Amino acid sequence: MALAFDRTRIDFARYQPQHFRWQLDGKVATITLDRPERKNPLTFESYAELRDTFRALAYADAVKTVVVTGAGGNFCSGGDVHEIIGPLVRMQEAGDMQGLLDFTRMTGDLVKAMRACPQPIVAAIDGICAGAGAIVAMASDLRFGTPESKVAFLFVRVGLAGADMGACNILPRIVGSGRAAELLYTGRSMDGAEAERWGFYNRLVAGDQVLAEAQAMAASLAAGPTFAHAMTKRCLHQEWSMTIDDAIEAEAQAQAICMQTKDYGRAYRAFVAKQRPVFAGD
Repeated sequence: MALAFDRTRIDFARYQPQHFRWQLDGKVATITLDRPERKNPLTFESYAELRDTFRALAYADAVKTVVVTGAGGNFCSGGDVHEIIGPLVRMQEAGDMQGLLDFTRMTGDLVKAMRACPQPIVAAIDGICAGAGAIVAMASDLRFGTPESKVAFLFVRVGLAGADMGACNILPRIVGSGRAAELLYTGRSMDGAEAERWGFYNRLVAGDQVLAEAQAMAASLAAGPTFAHAMTKRCLHQEWSMTIDDAIEAEAQAQAICMQTKDYGRAYRAFVAKQRPVFAGD
């Protein structure tokens, strides 16, 4: 009997979003920010559509991993100056604090949706990765970048705090507190070599290979025990606010749940037979 409760539904096999490109290859989805003439900036509408997409992915059993990239040799230049920053300045001039807060909460909801969706997210980053673009990369689980890429959390350069969309919480956990403070206070850019050295990038890849490498990683994860991957992502996110004792107990419960999956038995039987396990995510 079907359960009667509301949940966001998208037919991802036929999905045609209005504000970015979507491609599903097997179990791997690729989201491409596609305004190359402007270095792929975000708008009010693309923020909202990305948020809704990642929310819906929580119910997409056929999608096991997601790759995020940009078209035309750049990742994302942040919020569109004319379509976002201009209207926000007019809200400020009109004293519309509620409108400003609605916007900042909506952008934060995109990060919440990325962290809450069970699929590992791999960012393939080339060229400009700035402002909100750097946040989208930060909110991903893995980041592959190119030597030519430039990552900048440049909010301070437009008179804003570095505290944007969770940056003060997430970025220090990736690169360390001192390095995060430098990036957020100065708004300066990191080139690819520095981003890899500081741990922001998992891997440095040539520009003509970065998307393929990210998709290969995503396909490898999608072929693994995806229920367990989702559990790992959940624990990585939730344990930030736990004590060590609470985290150990949470992981004991998580692992006991994973031990009930068919994939766990498949792995054992494959080991006994000296074969490579074939996981099904159940």
